[in-house]
Amino acid sequence: MKIFGKLYDKNKIDYETMLYPPKAMFTLLIPIVIEQLLNSFMGMVDTMMVSNVGGEAISAVSLVDSVNNLVIQVFAAMASGAAIICSQYLGHRDRDGSNRAARQVVLTVFVISVSLTAFGLIFRKPMLRFVFGQIEPGVMDKAMSYFLVTVLSYPFLALFNAGAAFFRAGGNSRFPMKVSVISNVLNIVGNAVLIFGFGMGVVGAALSTLASRAFCAVAILTYLRKDRQDIVLRDYAKIRPDLPLIMKILAIGIPSGVENGMFQFGKLAIQSTVSTMGTDAIAAQAMTNIMEMVNGIFGVGVGIGLMTMVGQALGAGRQEEAKYYIVKCTKIGLAGILVSCLAVFGLAKPIIWLAGMEPVSARLCLEMVAAITVAKPLFWAFSFIPAYGMRAAGDVRFSMLTSTLTMWCLRVALCIFLVKTYHMGPMAVWYGMFTDWAVRGIVFFCRFRSGRWLQKRVI
Repeated sequence: MKIFGKLYDKNKIDYETMLYPPKAMFTLLIPIVIEQLLNSFMGMVDTMMVSNVGGEAISAVSLVDSVNNLVIQVFAAMASGAAIICSQYLGHRDRDGSNRAARQVVLTVFVISVSLTAFGLIFRKPMLRFVFGQIEPGVMDKAMSYFLVTVLSYPFLALFNAGAAFFRAGGNSRFPMKVSVISNVLNIVGNAVLIFGFGMGVVGAALSTLASRAFCAVAILTYLRKDRQDIVLRDYAKIRPDLPLIMKILAIGIPSGVENGMFQFGKLAIQSTVSTMGTDAIAAQAMTNIMEMVNGIFGVGVGIGLMTMVGQALGAGRQEEAKYYIVKCTKIGLAGILVSCLAVFGLAKPIIWLAGMEPVSARLCLEMVAAITVAKPLFWAFSFIPAYGMRAAGDVRFSMLTSTLTMWCLRVALCIFLVKTYHMGPMAVWYGMFTDWAVRGIVFFCRFRSGRWLQKRVI
């Protein structure tokens, strides 16, 4: 670990006036990690509930969520752009600038999300057939019903993500966490009542998701009206487009959105390959994806918090301090991922049993989780966490190009090659992913070391 000490100049950092000393750093990071962990845990519980309805139900939800996750990644990218721009304005002590940017973010994500909702409502069936090919009739019927309801939640999800980013940009990660906790509890209770109480199956799961996301959006937009935080938004109906500022926001959001979109398109290509292996493989992959998200969520939470730290530091002109945050957060993320991987592996068998998975699916799932437990602590932190910090400096195009190339040239291509040539099962997905993580980590380390990411400008 001594190599980390060479990546920033300790003598150029005033530790007494740091924006985020260790205590403040953890005060920001812990609520984000808890929120992300809770979201993933609730996603696992959601999957387990649907799994008990039957193999067709979980397969349908898995296929639709693969498409929904593409849209979610677009909203996450817009939220990241909001956090980066607003945090740099706040670091520069330009509160008016951050508020102007926030208003344009709200307008932009609302228009985009409504457009995506309309597109999904009209083209959901052709979209599913285009992505996944021929789907079993029972699975397709349930997928269409689930998609119809969940697509209506896009605007609520987009507005919540943007609002949560505004709170985090000001260093307040507790409030979004509280909203998320309440929302997830509502979602699980709703699932239990609608799926098991009223026997509504996948439609019940979708309605519960819609209601919980609507609650999140209403809560976050309501509290943004109050004067307690750095970013205050009122009179939403009076927001008018400011094209130069929107273009500045999109200059950050679009590359991040393309990166996240390509990442999800790669997942869809892989999911399409897995869907040809039968219901057992689809179910095993769906549950493995959930557990992999859980064991990596600590690192994701650290990365999200890191954007606020680096954004504020660079807005204040403190480059060495920004480097310090990236190095420290990578160490924290690495330790957290190791612990979470071991914890998820230890809980894998009980989770699979509670989900009522078929024996073949259960065996495949356990094999994949075991491989992830070995590989993820070795590669994941270096391939993702530093990139969050460099994006906060505005270095979004390099991140987009690197992630897109490694995704398609390594993760997707290797997976398809192993399946088509060696007739390998769903484990091929993870061999491709491990290779992607390793190469991406090397590239991002070299980029960080070069210092070129600090030459970008956001505001």
